[in-house]
Amino acid sequence: MFQETYDVIVVGAGHAGSEAAAAAANLGSKTLLVTMSLQNIAQMSCNPAMGGIAKGQIVREIDALGGYSGIVSDKTAIQFKMLNKSKGPAMWSPRVQSDRMRFAEEWRLILERTPNLDFYQEMVKGLIIEDGKIKGIKTSLGIEIKAKSVVLTNGTFLNGLIHIGEKQFGGGRAGEGAAYGITEDLVRAGFTSGRMKTGTPPRVDGRSLDYSKMEEQPGDVNPDKFSYSDETKPLTHQKSCYMTYTSLQVHDLLREGFDRSPMFNGRIKSLGPRYCPSIEDKINRFADKERHQLFVEPEGWNTVEVYVNGFSTSLPEEVQFKALRSVVGFENVKFFRPGYAIEYDYFPPTQLKHTLETKLVEGLYFAGQINGTTGYEEAASQGLMAGINAHLKVHEKDPLILRRDEAYIGVLIDDLITKGTEEPYRMFTSRAEYRTLLRQDNADFRLTPKSFEIGLASESRMRRMEKKLNESEAMVNFFKDTSVTVAETNPILEEKGSALISQPDKMFKVFSRPQIDLEDILKFEKVAQYVQDNNLDKEVLEQAEIQVKYSGYIEKEKNNADKLTRLEDVKIPESFDYDKIKSLSHEAREKFKKIRPVTLSQASRISGVSPSDISVLLIHMGR
Repeated sequence: MFQETYDVIVVGAGHAGSEAAAAAANLGSKTLLVTMSLQNIAQMSCNPAMGGIAKGQIVREIDALGGYSGIVSDKTAIQFKMLNKSKGPAMWSPRVQSDRMRFAEEWRLILERTPNLDFYQEMVKGLIIEDGKIKGIKTSLGIEIKAKSVVLTNGTFLNGLIHIGEKQFGGGRAGEGAAYGITEDLVRAGFTSGRMKTGTPPRVDGRSLDYSKMEEQPGDVNPDKFSYSDETKPLTHQKSCYMTYTSLQVHDLLREGFDRSPMFNGRIKSLGPRYCPSIEDKINRFADKERHQLFVEPEGWNTVEVYVNGFSTSLPEEVQFKALRSVVGFENVKFFRPGYAIEYDYFPPTQLKHTLETKLVEGLYFAGQINGTTGYEEAASQGLMAGINAHLKVHEKDPLILRRDEAYIGVLIDDLITKGTEEPYRMFTSRAEYRTLLRQDNADFRLTPKSFEIGLASESRMRRMEKKLNESEAMVNFFKDTSVTVAETNPILEEKGSALISQPDKMFKVFSRPQIDLEDILKFEKVAQYVQDNNLDKEVLEQAEIQVKYSGYIEKEKNNADKLTRLEDVKIPESFDYDKIKSLSHEAREKFKKIRPVTLSQASRISGVSPSDISVLLIHMGR
């Protein structure tokens, strides 16, 4: 049936699998995407949204690299918000509310239009591994399909177990079966596995809600978009979300079911995401809080189904229903389906290289929740990188590895393989030490040239990025070269409560003041004329403003990143014998032997490794 040997087989068609398959195929690899259900490609299993704090930066990085998550998000958005606009630009994070059905449809249509990509619907139950190398996969029907590389993106399906109160049953998500066999094959091959948990809230009938009792949460007045490409446009009209709250009465009703909660009666033994806890976990851990926010999120343009964000639960369905009916605006709520928790297998990611290839089996890559992450965005970025690197390895090219100062994706992967994770890993801006460099506005500057070089980002993307870069640099130089008079400047400074000038000054200096924003600068006739003459768009103006206002911070972080790069350049041989260094601490020696860091910089980030351990290592490497 399958006579040929594929360059890349991708197992699973969630966010990670979709990006992996698209990347490998677009780069020119003969690719096969195998999934248990072709009807559920890129399904939004949990909330119908993309982006958010740090996650929005990741989606923009995926887009800058030539992935599709940003384009699909733009095309199927029902609301756009730029979060954290009251803070500095390093914290600005784009987020869209998505049309769940259209999102999955758009992804499928994109994949079906992708050359070099074949599809097959069946469960993969095993791997073909020979002499430490991946050779292909085995399906539940006993079919063997040969491949030069395999990317596993199994999501929550590996031995998935769904919990609703005291009921439990096998499944990868509601209405879909679990996948069996892969974990067992990997363990036999020497891998270590673990269990994790995640959860989801009830879906309800929007016609049964009273929105007049809730707080409306509209999108931005002037919405932006995710993708840097011309393929998408910002929304012209949007749907609102709403906010309501739990209460002490709701909490008391939920507590009535605690004795039957799988979280509290020992049925669930694995750890769930700390930063996205279930409602029962929230009222148990924060017993002093009288209420918690609930975000009421529509699932699309034309459906009445609503997602109750903040009410994730595995309590018995009758307890969920009774408690939710005591929430303001939910007095007459009707359920589409109850919330549930799901346990699944994952593989501690310290078993991976920076390319996401496994250390034990050559040509085998892991991406997404199999690595212990949570979130569509984290999964999609890993899938993209695994797909790229599987292609590059098969075609005997150098891998693409992003450093911590180059991308949130670089931070994510480095955190996973260097530190590992024992609970579902979620990206935050605080995880990135160089977040002033890793802003959502400059992901194209950082990453599009790298992707263009390997052949994934298109020529048109590269030319658009270069135009934006040149125009924004030229505008910053215009501010540095252009002087402004006392007469035209002081009225604006006075209006904004900023100290007046006594003599002409450079516009760059005036614009650098914290009280002065882009709107003020555009009041200067010279600036307005420059913008008009050069036909500059919003992206260029925003970029120029950031480069002026934050130039000191950016320069300082670049210098710090350069120091990191010097440590990155000190490579550690794969066969390095740590046992011969007696002055290493016992913990450092054991961690080095387990993780096998590839650079001195990576070695320094391993938990339990001290600066003195790094100094000892430097000496023994002759540095």
